[in-house]
Amino acid sequence: MGHRREIGLAATLLLTMLGACIPNPDRPDSGYRPPRDRAEPRWRDDRPRADPRDDAPPERYEPHRIDERVSALPAPPPAWQARPVSADAATIDTTTYLVRPGDTLRAIADRTGGGSEAIARANQLPPPFVVRAGQRLTIPGGRYHLVRAGQTGIAIARAYAVDWSRIIAANDLTAPYTLRVGMRVLIPGTAGGVSAAERAKAFTLDIDDILTGSEPALAANQRPAQPTASPRRVLAPTQALAEPAQLTSGFAWPVHGKIITRFGPGASGEKFNGVNIAVPLGTPILASADGVVAYAGSGVPTLGGLVIVKHGSSWTTVYANASQLLVRRGQAVKRGQTIALSGDSGQASRPEVHFEMRKGRTPVDPQRQLPGI
Repeated sequence: MGHRREIGLAATLLLTMLGACIPNPDRPDSGYRPPRDRAEPRWRDDRPRADPRDDAPPERYEPHRIDERVSALPAPPPAWQARPVSADAATIDTTTYLVRPGDTLRAIADRTGGGSEAIARANQLPPPFVVRAGQRLTIPGGRYHLVRAGQTGIAIARAYAVDWSRIIAANDLTAPYTLRVGMRVLIPGTAGGVSAAERAKAFTLDIDDILTGSEPALAANQRPAQPTASPRRVLAPTQALAEPAQLTSGFAWPVHGKIITRFGPGASGEKFNGVNIAVPLGTPILASADGVVAYAGSGVPTLGGLVIVKHGSSWTTVYANASQLLVRRGQAVKRGQTIALSGDSGQASRPEVHFEMRKGRTPVDPQRQLPGI
């Protein structure tokens, strides 16, 4: 009987010692850690995705503030900086012109000092803008800027402190908004004694400006440069770039993460033209579809490191808040190719990717175009 008691006591003691060695997930001091394959990745959880416009406090994050340290491949300044514009527009009065035999609309514009696009619009001339001898045309008065080689719409708008979108409307310009050397652009508004510094300060660059006014003017018989897949080629800033004609692939998300800002109007009345996706710092940002890089830089302060890719069929995608840019303007990219690394540049409050899709100049909700992220 005593022998059995000794065996029982020994067994109890052994079980107690084993229990002390096995981590207990219910005890916080046991040293238990979940298996690595069950650990939650950063910025991902199973909680419902609340609308970021709700009043719930955001997750605390101390940004690195790398706005002025966005790393990019060596490249010349954009055309609107490399080829600035002098505000030397000529002002003419509204007149009428009697078309002579052999006249063309361009010749009439050169003779009167007006702009061919403005003359066509004032006289409701349909393309291809044929005029006939004896026809009486109205030459609208105003300030006309003569476009020189390499000048861009952005540089012209900055010189006169006028929104480029107003110049587009005044001259009835349409996609792809490429200017021609020798054309006269009507500058809306009245002339004023604004200094060059005041004009530059009044001009704020945005995505629409880059999409419609960043390409330098083409000279007569000049062809735009064709894209290349090599990042080693550095395209001159004053050389126009050929855009893809047709979309050649489908679209995909540039990163996978949690959407923290959604497309559309916000609670404070602001409008979001894309989505913000939270990802860890240094996450590869992938081209959403095949295309050509139209811009790579940090010229829009609110967006930080920025890449814009044109895909053809009027489609464009925008990738912002990057810490490192891995492509140059004029480079052809494939869907899924790494074009940048994520960051918290611009006005980002945490590591994220700002992503936009546009059809022409119109922003489109990426969540309506792409499968669940």
